[in-house]
Amino acid sequence: MSIWSVIFWASLFLVCYSYVGYGILLFFVIRVKRLLQGNSSRRKNSFEPAVTFLVAAYNEEDFIAEKVANTLALSYPSDKIQFIFVTDGSSDRTNEIISQYPAVQVLYDPQRKGKMAAVNRAMKLVTTPFVVLSDANTILNKESVALLMQHFEDDRVGVVAGEKKVMPTTGAAEAQGEGMYWKYESLLKKWDAELYSVMGAAGELIAIRTELYEHLPEDTILDDFMLSFRINMKGYTVMYEPAAYAMETSSASLEDEYKRKVRIAAGGFQSMGRLLPLLNPFRYPKITWQYISHRVLRWTLAPLGLLLTLLSNFILILIKENNIYIITGIAQLCFYAAALGGYILTVKKIKARYLYIPFYFVFMNIAVYMGAIRFFRKRQSAVWERAQRSIAVQ
Repeated sequence: MSIWSVIFWASLFLVCYSYVGYGILLFFVIRVKRLLQGNSSRRKNSFEPAVTFLVAAYNEEDFIAEKVANTLALSYPSDKIQFIFVTDGSSDRTNEIISQYPAVQVLYDPQRKGKMAAVNRAMKLVTTPFVVLSDANTILNKESVALLMQHFEDDRVGVVAGEKKVMPTTGAAEAQGEGMYWKYESLLKKWDAELYSVMGAAGELIAIRTELYEHLPEDTILDDFMLSFRINMKGYTVMYEPAAYAMETSSASLEDEYKRKVRIAAGGFQSMGRLLPLLNPFRYPKITWQYISHRVLRWTLAPLGLLLTLLSNFILILIKENNIYIITGIAQLCFYAAALGGYILTVKKIKARYLYIPFYFVFMNIAVYMGAIRFFRKRQSAVWERAQRSIAVQ
């Protein structure tokens, strides 16, 4: 076997394992765990501790009234929940609108330093044992806070992640890819949590033990990701509650979705650098395999593997290594042709579910390459740029 054959098969294995193989292997590991330990369901008692509901918002005048109304309608004892909205740097009517709701405490600093700085500042005022963080552009189901709190009856739980749901929109084909991606991610979260712990909570809806909150550097790009793993490293687990969900629309355009994905990828590289100890299985034996398989590979070797699989395949065809590489080469060309077709239809706002899957897959990996370039060139700011969202179908 030539060196190009080794590169081809190793690269193909990495890509398949990262996106499909890990999920399959995780499923069978969980089945074995259930056989050995049983599949006992957690009893949900009425655990209703005092909690602070915290939202960081920046120039959200078009949506903030709906967000506040949704927040105040949450089904949780009114004497046990406090509401804080931190609106640093907002220059529109966001503060004016929130001030109409006396139950909400508004924190405002005219200087805009980014979400992490805003949350760090707000957390200094939190006195409750638990805090729920939610994005300003999401709508929660009424029972979400109550459902998240139930998990904290277990003293080993440090964070509880809710579910992200992408709402149907009036025009965006972008919602197809984002929606399907999150459905798959939600399944992996469920299995990750059942095995040991969720590999990174999404900032749309997370609950944290206040005493475990760690003030992260203000330049942190993926604050939710870093917060949950820092608590993981302290010996606590991150649980998943799919019945508590945050709904948001997809990005309004492909360009907005691309910017968001590139930012996430840049933040991924920053996070990996700051979470290097998690790569040591002797220090973190319960986390390392899940962390590398679910997160690290998708931001590193899997995107590289896609490129190497394609390049090595055509080199193997040129040197006439084996006829099988003609078949794999044609298969790859068909896949990328389908991705191109998905892109063309997306630009034309035509829905084509099965072509959109290969397109969104390629789209995400291109964003990883661009995110890596932006991170290493130090061009990714921690100050978030509001992405335009689609209009939800009523």
